[in-house]
Amino acid sequence: MSEAASALQGASYKGYVIVEEAGLRGMMTLRGDLASADLKNAATGVAGVDMPGRGECNCVGDRGIAWMSPDELLVMVPYDESEVAITTMSKTLGGEHHLLANVSDARAVFRLTGAALREVLAKLAPVDMSPEAFPVGHFRRTRLAQVPAAFWLRDEETAELICFRSVATYVFQILKEAAKPGSEVGAI
Repeated sequence: MSEAASALQGASYKGYVIVEEAGLRGMMTLRGDLASADLKNAATGVAGVDMPGRGECNCVGDRGIAWMSPDELLVMVPYDESEVAITTMSKTLGGEHHLLANVSDARAVFRLTGAALREVLAKLAPVDMSPEAFPVGHFRRTRLAQVPAAFWLRDEETAELICFRSVATYVFQILKEAAKPGSEVGAI
């Protein structure tokens, strides 16, 4: 059996913002009634964080929960805990109507670090990245240039971005280009 490997094996780029592949992360799509106590308990029980509000992401380390839509969450755990998390959530949900899928190997995670990360993201996504419109903890599903992606701010100088593994090289290349020294807005 082969050993799991991240899409870009830890690739990184140091521009005016640091862009790096964050490595493997356990990720489960959980769909159902977000008002259900069992669903909330299933998600928060394995992630170890509070349930996020609409359009938010609560994360601590590799653990977190992101609000994806009115009936969908993305539950994150350390990669090696994803199968146990699926089993635990399934038991907690019992017979309640839900959809639960391990999407860990279908996704890539990137981390952007630096004071100008909002500018780098704004170059690529149709999102108002001002601090008033996009505060820390806010979560957004959108597109990055030509591909679907989602991102959130962990703090004012750290963002995480998730995309499909199949487009990880493309996403890394466009993030590198957007973070290239000399490409800062107003640099010319």
